[in-house]
Amino acid sequence: MDQPTNGINPYLYALSIVSGKWKMSILNHIHYYGFIRFSKTKKTFPISEKVLSQQLKELVADGLVQRIQYNEIPLRVEYRLTDAGKKLIPAIDFLYTWSIHRMQELNVPIDPDAFVVHTSSRYDASLKHIIEHYDELCDFFEYADEHQLDIHAALEKLRHS
Repeated sequence: MDQPTNGINPYLYALSIVSGKWKMSILNHIHYYGFIRFSKTKKTFPISEKVLSQQLKELVADGLVQRIQYNEIPLRVEYRLTDAGKKLIPAIDFLYTWSIHRMQELNVPIDPDAFVVHTSSRYDASLKHIIEHYDELCDFFEYADEHQLDIHAALEKLRHS
């Protein structure tokens, strides 16, 4: 991404990293399975070889995915999340959960294959609460930062107040 002299808007930067029809699904697939292989992923997603190749190359170039080539015959290549990619997963999960709830509110049909690696119970049980109580969570973390407390110390302080 070209860097203007006055800096980059963080929203635009994030969007440039995950934009692409399949990037978030690919990242989640790698997270769920631990790694993916090109040929199996091509069979899993309704995606052309060219598009899958391009999306993986961009994810590697952006530092979210690591391409590991094993010098075997036949050649074996795996794609794994980097630390930066692992840190992005909660944000992708947050967007996924928000979109499921929003689609349900609007009666937009949801592809049943979307639940293959996203079990609804996991996401409804945890991320739904984050969405509903986002402002309170931000207040809590702001309090912890202001008082230079780690999460455990801040929770302990709240329990005794």
